[in-house]
Amino acid sequence: MEVIYGLESFPSQRVPVVVALGTFDGVHLGHQVLIRRALQRARERGGRCVVLTFDPHPFQVIAAPAEPFLLTTIEERVQLLAGLGVDVTVVVRFDEAFRQITADAWIEMLVHRTRLTEAVCGPSYTFGRDRTGDAGMLLHVGRGRGVAVHIVQPVKIEGTIVSSSVIRRLLREGGVRDAARLLGRWYGIQGAVVQGEGRGRSLGFPTANLMLPGQKITPAAGIYAAFSRTPAGVHRAAVSIGTRPTFGPGRLVIEAHLLDVSEDLYGAEIELYFVDRLRDEMTFASVDELVRQMHDDISQTRRLLQRHAMPFTPIEA
Repeated sequence: MEVIYGLESFPSQRVPVVVALGTFDGVHLGHQVLIRRALQRARERGGRCVVLTFDPHPFQVIAAPAEPFLLTTIEERVQLLAGLGVDVTVVVRFDEAFRQITADAWIEMLVHRTRLTEAVCGPSYTFGRDRTGDAGMLLHVGRGRGVAVHIVQPVKIEGTIVSSSVIRRLLREGGVRDAARLLGRWYGIQGAVVQGEGRGRSLGFPTANLMLPGQKITPAAGIYAAFSRTPAGVHRAAVSIGTRPTFGPGRLVIEAHLLDVSEDLYGAEIELYFVDRLRDEMTFASVDELVRQMHDDISQTRRLLQRHAMPFTPIEA
């Protein structure tokens, strides 16, 4: 897949261009249906499927959220789009100057730069200064310019509309299993293993302490069953997210106990894929009580992960 940064760098095409419009944070099941529709139209016309996305996420510029917001970094998003078979991804920088572009000017820019023949978007797609442009406007303007606009309806799973905002809420509540159903894959974070206090090792449960994942959402505090991918391979892991209240107040940390692994991972980049939440973070009356619970957490993790395979393709079939 070709990756282009900025519409001004988009080269002239000799074949029909079908553009999928959106931000596509998470590349969830709803996004995948929309993008596959664009792929279908491009293949039927002998053309190229182009996905247009933004970095940073528009909400980060418009609202400047205090808490981490993203489901995917731009690098992860590009990888996921490539896994779907997209021909070209155009990453448009969203900044204060871009935010001031009117809806009419955005359409002119899009048509002039891409020479698109068809566009695909969702019914809630908005664009332009103050979000004054919408899917209806795009449909109307497209008719006058000979551009076919396809509006793909949202995907529902058991009555829940699949959306990035719903997935964010689920993760902040610790609902990683439900989030995975909407994403079509386990939610994952990546980070460098940093020096910890060594408390887990002293209790008989050495952990890899991860640096917090920047602007990506960290699931709610609690204990999770997860898969990890390290330079040494794929492992099962019991993961603690929290402030370790048994030992007094502290900062938020992510600690992963990799089952049956003895390698020192300090300094390595590892990935964690959250399968299910085992329990809330708890305060224990004694260290012995904590250790007994940790043994139980690890036993639960082993049993739960026996039922799952770890998908390492960007999009799980």
